[in-house]
Amino acid sequence: MKRAIKDHSGDFAAILVLLVVSVFVAGYILTKQGLRLPFISSSQYTLNAQFSTAQAVTPGQGQSVRISGVQVGEIGGVTLSNGMAVVKMDIDQEYKHLIHTNATALLRPKTGLKDMFIEVDPGNHQAPVAKPGFTIPIGNTNPDIDVDEILASLDGDTRSYLNLLVNGAGEGLSGKGGDELAQVLERFEPTHRDLARVNQAVAVRGEDLRQLVNSLQRLNTALATKQGQIIQLVDSSAVVFRAFASEDGNISRALVDLPGTLSQTTDTLNKVQTFAKLLGPTSTSLLPAAHAIPAANAALSALAKPSTPIVQNQIRPFVVAARPLVRNLKPAAENLSAATPNLTKTFVTLNHFVNMLGYNPGDTEHGYLWWLAWLDHNVRTLFALQDANGVFRPLFLQASCATYTQLLSNLNIVQAGLGSEFEGLLNLAPIVGPDGVCPSTGTTIASAYKSYAAKHPQAAAETAHVKSNGQLTGNVSALDQFAPQLAK
Repeated sequence: MKRAIKDHSGDFAAILVLLVVSVFVAGYILTKQGLRLPFISSSQYTLNAQFSTAQAVTPGQGQSVRISGVQVGEIGGVTLSNGMAVVKMDIDQEYKHLIHTNATALLRPKTGLKDMFIEVDPGNHQAPVAKPGFTIPIGNTNPDIDVDEILASLDGDTRSYLNLLVNGAGEGLSGKGGDELAQVLERFEPTHRDLARVNQAVAVRGEDLRQLVNSLQRLNTALATKQGQIIQLVDSSAVVFRAFASEDGNISRALVDLPGTLSQTTDTLNKVQTFAKLLGPTSTSLLPAAHAIPAANAALSALAKPSTPIVQNQIRPFVVAARPLVRNLKPAAENLSAATPNLTKTFVTLNHFVNMLGYNPGDTEHGYLWWLAWLDHNVRTLFALQDANGVFRPLFLQASCATYTQLLSNLNIVQAGLGSEFEGLLNLAPIVGPDGVCPSTGTTIASAYKSYAAKHPQAAAETAHVKSNGQLTGNVSALDQFAPQLAK
């Protein structure tokens, strides 16, 4: 053994170097594919996050956890707890002092195929650092929202009006609408500036307005507490006025009823006196607000005077300039209104199609989007041209032992030495050898070769030899001489 290594030291050193390089390349590839090697990869600790839904979250597919766009970990698993999805996050140890208990988490897709990742806001230093096993509550998380969920929150009329508005605006602004829309938005600038001045003037009188509203609220509250007495007063007055409005023949009867009416009126007035006692302090409280009304009117008058030229010279030209655009939008709006039923059916069909693609039946089955990602992964693996073995495409051959034997025989009887070259390329001899997957065929070959060696010892000594255990070694092309016998 030592002599063989010494005689072939160069080859032995080359093999060791290739072995070390292959181990290094394999480790690098496995690390990039997400495999964590012991004693090499950094350790991780676990945090959890509750979400109302964890659609498209697939642990083990390299879905990451990020902070400000930097990957700090990976999604390690997802479970269901009390109707909420609990997503397990494996965070690298170097970021263990970064995430706090007031952190927030957003579930977002990286691609249109819903390749999800979790964006974490680590929170601030007002809260303690999150310990391993801490769960971010659902109040601090937000799942991914699909477009169909936004549209589903709108009623049918709103969706129709939204479609009408978007498509009508697109047709109206086609070609020339961009410049006209820009001019319209430019004319809004003076209006926004004047509205800011109006808001500032109103804010100055905010205290007076609050006091006025408060006093009116107190008055209405007081009136509401005496609602029964007021109704009774109105009813009694109605009875009196109806009595006076009756015909002459009823006057006598009214006079007869007058004492009772007066008595009822007296009782009502006594109750009204209580109301008046409450109304007096209320009216007194309203006096400051009434005194402030003239000043507020004066301020509004001072604001209205400079606003008149703005309305006359800016808002009115803006309306005149916008009328051609409105006229251009009218035909598009009419056509869009006629096409809206078909558009509604189209979007409903598209919504059903998207729901079908995104539907996940459960743990025993997967949705179409999952199988699409699985197919993409297999296709990428199939058409990869380079791996740790070099730029070769993998090939798998399957045949019976008889087929391999026949193929080996045919290759070894090819003229001009091509048989040995092809056999070396396909490496069929180890398969049919005694230690291969076809030991019976290998035994037959060895027996045939022994018979051949007994008849042609000189030729057999130059090409190959047989060990004591019957295994054929040396130059495999030695089978060229007795392959026809073996083929029989």
